[in-house]
Amino acid sequence: MHLALGRSYPETGGRNESALHWDLICDLREGGRLTADGKALLIDGKFVEPD
Repeated sequence: MHLALGRSYPETGGRNESALHWDLICDLREGGRLTADGKALLIDGKFVEPD
């Protein structure tokens, strides 16, 4: 999973202006799970339907 915060790259069409650009990367291997507010969004690399 990749999440970027801050300044966007002009070639991507982004318009965010910031003094920084942070790339946050999380390796979601088999059995990996991404949650938000206690609800699963991604399990084993596949998006799941919201409850």
